[in-house]
Amino acid sequence: MSTTHFDSIHFDCPRCAQPADARFYGPCDSCREQLRATMRNEQRDVEVAAYEPKMNVVPNQIATKD
Repeated sequence: MSTTHFDSIHFDCPRCAQPADARFYGPCDSCREQLRATMRNEQRDVEVAAYEPKMNVVPNQIATKD
């Protein structure tokens, strides 16, 4: 099994305009840490309402057959 080696590229951080070296283009390490600290939200449970069919939905004829 072969592994691919990625060289780091040199660019200016798009957020703070400081020089950075990384494998991929994006915010530098310090900006990334700051974004994680300020933009992270805690996981929460979201309740979803139970499905109720619309009033215009008609049951099929076989299901209503006596």
